[in-house]
Amino acid sequence: MNKIFTRWFTACFLILTVSISYAQEMGTLRFTFQHIANNQPIVLNDSSYVTPNGESYTIKKLRYYFSNFNLTGNPVLEDVHNYQLIDLAKKTSFDIPVVAGSYEQIGFLLGVDSIRNCSGAQDGALDPMNDMFWTWNTGYVVFKLDGSSPASSADRNRIEHHIGGFRFGQNVSTPLMFSWEKDNPLKIVSGKITEITIVLNLDQYWQSKESIWIAKEPVCTLPDALAKKIASNFPYLFKVVQTKIHEN
Repeated sequence: MNKIFTRWFTACFLILTVSISYAQEMGTLRFTFQHIANNQPIVLNDSSYVTPNGESYTIKKLRYYFSNFNLTGNPVLEDVHNYQLIDLAKKTSFDIPVVAGSYEQIGFLLGVDSIRNCSGAQDGALDPMNDMFWTWNTGYVVFKLDGSSPASSADRNRIEHHIGGFRFGQNVSTPLMFSWEKDNPLKIVSGKITEITIVLNLDQYWQSKESIWIAKEPVCTLPDALAKKIASNFPYLFKVVQTKIHEN
């Protein structure tokens, strides 16, 4: 009996020791987003901007998903960390746990993977109450931009870009990657927060790989060719502008 207890106690002690050791080797990676247009911070509802095509507009909503973070040597994240909804009106920052070390790249998805698109009603960032879910057949809106423009031919001069689609030939979720120089990598320090500041430049949304004209394309609310065209500009939207380490 004593031998059984000793073995059980030893096993529990080893598990606890490993758990504590693992926890000590973890740091936090914080993503902080800034949103600009015409080299100015985006202000919802009352500020006016001009696209590279010369069309003026205002923004009512700006939301998008980040998910499926991939850093070499890290375990798969739990859903609460692995699916993040950025909403300029509510949330422009989030944290994920990362194994302490140096990294040259972070891979992630701008959007939601096909499995989650097919999983029905969910919670957290994927809760349909966040107004980023269409139906079980069409899935999640990956990127939402609502506003208005004198150039818009839609009723009430609205801009309504709800970019989504996950089925074959319709998928707009876009794999992206942030990279650092080999001699100056991203450093994650145990027990500390490494914050990367990321700028989303909306000028690139209207004109980078493709040119998007509000006058011609004020509304996109279906997983169609226009959604794919707009999504082809996604890789050009984001840029890391600052990295710093600070205490929890």
